[in-house]
Amino acid sequence: MTPLDRALINGLQGGFPVCDRPFAEIAKQFGSDETTIISRIAALQEDGVISRFGPLYNTEMLGGAVTLAAIAVPEERFDEVADIVNGFDEVAHNYKRHDRLNMWFVILAQSQDALFDVIAHIRTATGLDVLNFPKEQEYFLELRLEVPDDQF
Repeated sequence: MTPLDRALINGLQGGFPVCDRPFAEIAKQFGSDETTIISRIAALQEDGVISRFGPLYNTEMLGGAVTLAAIAVPEERFDEVADIVNGFDEVAHNYKRHDRLNMWFVILAQSQDALFDVIAHIRTATGLDVLNFPKEQEYFLELRLEVPDDQF
């Protein structure tokens, strides 16, 4: 990881310029150029250092639906089921946990009906029960994951 990579990861959490050429604005901020900024962000994704680069939208405010779902997956089928679940465009995140409910994932859909359809399709495709945990109350947490200088 280069010093620029570290600076980008630490500096772009929680804010991104909204303008015609945001990467050019970022380049000015980090003493670089637009092409380098774009290529470094792409490389961080390709190398698996960051899993995603993009905005977070309030799906429900846009008329959509979101839920947290979980499945108790037999360990010998975990990778197979993860591939099936991750194959749905509506699945945003998928996490392995060490508990009976060992697969947790977020589903974002265009409507409640579409969300229920996705859950039903995942049940059919995996042969496993999908538990739906809709949000009861929303909390805002600004989580920043700083990469210290001595990390890499």
